Amino acid sequence: MKLYFIGAAHEVTGSCILLSACGKKILIDCGMEQGRDVFENAPLPYPPASIDCVFLTHAHIDHSGKLPLLVKEGFGGAIFATEATCELCGIMLRDSAHIQESEAEWRNRKAKRAGETKVEPLYTTDDAEDAIRLFRKCDYDKLTDVCEGIKIRFTDAGHLLGSSSIEVFIKENGTDKKIVFSGDVGNVNKPILRDPQYIKEADYVVTESTYGNRSHGAVPDYVTAFAEIIQRTLDRGGNLVIPSFAVGRTQELLYFIREVKEKGLVKGHPSFPVFVDSPLAVESTKVFNEHSIECFDEETKSLIRSGVNPLVFDGLHFAVTSEESKNINFDMSPKVIISASGMCEAGRIRHHLKHNLWRSECTVLFVGYQSEGTLGRVLLEGAKEVKLFGENIEVKAEITTINGVSGHADVNGLLKWIGSFSPKPQRVFVVHGDELSADTYAARLNNELFIPSYAPYSGDVWDLTTDTQTEFGSKKKIEKNKFGAYSPVFEALLAAGERLMAVIKRQIGHPNKDLKKMTKQINDICDKWEDN
Repeated sequence: MKLYFIGAAHEVTGSCILLSACGKKILIDCGMEQGRDVFENAPLPYPPASIDCVFLTHAHIDHSGKLPLLVKEGFGGAIFATEATCELCGIMLRDSAHIQESEAEWRNRKAKRAGETKVEPLYTTDDAEDAIRLFRKCDYDKLTDVCEGIKIRFTDAGHLLGSSSIEVFIKENGTDKKIVFSGDVGNVNKPILRDPQYIKEADYVVTESTYGNRSHGAVPDYVTAFAEIIQRTLDRGGNLVIPSFAVGRTQELLYFIREVKEKGLVKGHPSFPVFVDSPLAVESTKVFNEHSIECFDEETKSLIRSGVNPLVFDGLHFAVTSEESKNINFDMSPKVIISASGMCEAGRIRHHLKHNLWRSECTVLFVGYQSEGTLGRVLLEGAKEVKLFGENIEVKAEITTINGVSGHADVNGLLKWIGSFSPKPQRVFVVHGDELSADTYAARLNNELFIPSYAPYSGDVWDLTTDTQTEFGSKKKIEKNKFGAYSPVFEALLAAGERLMAVIKRQIGHPNKDLKKMTKQINDICDKWEDN
C-alpha cells in the first residue's frame, strides 16, 4: 500500500498521485502543468497501459488535462468522477485538444517556412474523445465499489461545479486504511456553490495548500463594486470588457450582474446588454444549470424555487459562432462583454481588446489572477501600447481590477477543513502549493495541531502500511530567471539587450533623423520576434 507523488509537489499545478493497493495501480488526478516548472518532475513509475483506473477530483485542466495523453499512451481503465465533473470534462478536454491541435498547426506553419521539424500536438481531439468514453459517473456521498478491497466516496469540496474530496477505503492483507484526497478545497460564502463539506475520519490525508500561508482577508462587496464600474463605463458611452475564465468565474459574474440588475444599482441604463462571448463558457453555463440540485447552495436553490434563474437575466446574450462574436463590436451601443481567456493569452478576448483598448470611454476589468508575462499582466502594469494581430494598439481605456472571489480556501479555511478530522489523521501530506505555501502549512500542522505532516517532492514514495518513506524524489530546482529557462545563450541575449539600452540612452541630443532611423530598426526587430 504505497503513495507515489508525481505532480503538484511543491508546485501548484499538474496534480497527479499514484496509489498502489490491492494489486491495483490507481491515479488520483492526471493534470496538466501550467506556467513555469520549479522542481524536476518524476515520470509515472509504471507505463500508462498498466494503470487500472483514475479517481478524478474535478474538471480543472491542472487536474484533468493529461487524461487524453494518458489514453494516447495506452491507458484504458475507468475514470471515476462526479456526474458534473464528467460533463464539464467532456467540454474542457475537447477544448484543450483543440488548443493543442491549433497550437501545433500554427507552429508547423512557421516550421515549414524555416525548414524545421514538424511539431506534433500533445494529444488530439480523437484522444480526448477516447478519454471521455472512459468516464464513470458517481454520486456524491455514496460508496462506490472499485475492485475487491477498494471503495471510494465523493464529498463536495465546494471549489467548482462537481468538485470533490475523495475518500478511499482500502482493505489489504487484513489491514484497513482510509485515505482522503482533498482535491481543491473551496472558499466559503461563494455565490452559487455549496461550501465545502467536512470529513470526520481518515488514517492519511493528502491536502492542497494553494493558500497555505495567507488569508484572503475581508470579503469585499462585489455587487456594489461591479455596479460602480458598470455605471461609470456606460455613462461614458463605452464598453466594459471583462476577460474571464470560462468555467466557474464567468458563471459567478453572471450571478453578480443579475443581482446588479435586479436591485437597479445601475441608473439610467436599465436594460444594458451583456454578451458572453466564449463557446466554452456557454456550454459550461448549460452544465451549471443542469446540476443545480446536487451542487448549488441553499440561497441559489431558493432563487430557483421562486422561479429565478440565477445565471440568466434580461439583456443577456450568448455568442457562439465567429459571426456572432464579430457582430458584438459592430454595434456601438454601450455594453458589457465577458470573454475568454481570462489572462488574454488566446481566444476571442484579444479581438475585443483590439476593438476597445484604444477607446478612452471603455473599461477593461480584470477579475482573476494574471500571471507574469501574460497580456493581462502587461495591461495591469500600465502598458501604454500593446500589439494585437500585428497591429500596435494604444491603451486609452480605463484598466481596473476587482480581486476575484477566490475558488480556494485560504489558510483559515484549510485549517478548519483539516481540523474536522477526529481523531487526528496518522499523517498529512501537503501538496498543490508553491514551496513557501506548502512548507509553511505543513509546519503549522506539525507545530500547532500536532499532526505529523510532510510536504513531499516529486518522486517521493510513502509506504502506508509501515508509515515510512521508501523512496526519495529530487529536490533539485530547475534553474530559471524571471525571463524563462536558464541557458548561457539566453544570458548572452540578455546582455545584448542591456547593451542596446545603454546605446539608446547615449543617443540623447542626436538628430531626429538618426533617432527615427534607429527606432525603426528596433521596431523591425521587435515585429520579427514578438510572437515567437
